[in-house]
Amino acid sequence: MIKAKIIKSSQRDFQCKDIDSRKVFTARAKGNLLKGDQNIVVGDNVEIEEINDDPFFQITSVEKRKNEIFRVLVREAKKKVIASNCDIIVIITAASTPSYKRGIVDRFLLRSLQWGIDVICVFNKMDQYDPHNFDILFEEKRLNFSSSYKINCFEISARDKNYNPRYLSKGVADLKMYLCGKTALFVGQSGVGKSHTISTLTEGKVNLKTKEIGKVGKGTHTTTWSEIIDCGPFDLIDSPGIRSFSLDDVCIDELDSFYPDLTIQFGKCKFSNCKHMMDSIGCSLSHWYTSSSELEKLKLSRLESYLKIKDEITQLPQWQKKDY
Repeated sequence: MIKAKIIKSSQRDFQCKDIDSRKVFTARAKGNLLKGDQNIVVGDNVEIEEINDDPFFQITSVEKRKNEIFRVLVREAKKKVIASNCDIIVIITAASTPSYKRGIVDRFLLRSLQWGIDVICVFNKMDQYDPHNFDILFEEKRLNFSSSYKINCFEISARDKNYNPRYLSKGVADLKMYLCGKTALFVGQSGVGKSHTISTLTEGKVNLKTKEIGKVGKGTHTTTWSEIIDCGPFDLIDSPGIRSFSLDDVCIDELDSFYPDLTIQFGKCKFSNCKHMMDSIGCSLSHWYTSSSELEKLKLSRLESYLKIKDEITQLPQWQKKDY
């Protein structure tokens, strides 16, 4: 019996890496492991065994997952698990094109809380950074202010091997050290440089298919599957690029739980149905809109993120909350 990790899947065929020898085998799952809602995904730890007179190995069991990366299929009222057993979510964003989108970063932060996985943020393309268009120091403070745990931020240029951080304390060397021994899920808009970053982290040993930024400043889709990339001292899960990050499967009743810092403030408002706007009567947060204090500007950015996501979810067709 061999203990292995799923590094790539295709219907019933799976590429499995031996935990000890790191040798890769192709295996097929026993029928009972794929019945009903059961599935096997990238990141699963499994046991495999050799089959006589068959070039394939067989997956005989799947270990309990420590976490799951998932979305809820609303119409089908069930979870779709994309990957498992991830140690860290790496948010890649760009300092130039496509332009930095706070809302998308906040969506990833929300998902990290939902999935119970720590997160870091990597600011790529910093060789093209214009401080007049984008305040990276404020964003670093905002990311740490909006979380119950410290979010490490890294400043890199995936295309410029000689780039050293000028604004933040951590660069690409620190990122490599931080990821050592971890399995990381890479996420971000299309075009922010996920594939180039992976290539830089592996010193060119791993090169993924990439495309140029579109004429309108939007990234183009490049990767179409998730897989674990063996980078030696660490593993990286590369995920499909996205143009937006919908939260259409998040129940409105659960949203406040992803903003525990604001929930405390909401309880101080005069009315329970307060909309938390500048002109809301009796709102304990309304003064944030006019304050010159950097701390309250950070709080306001958090509130604006919450209100935008709440409005987006509210506009969606209502669906009955269920347990998944």
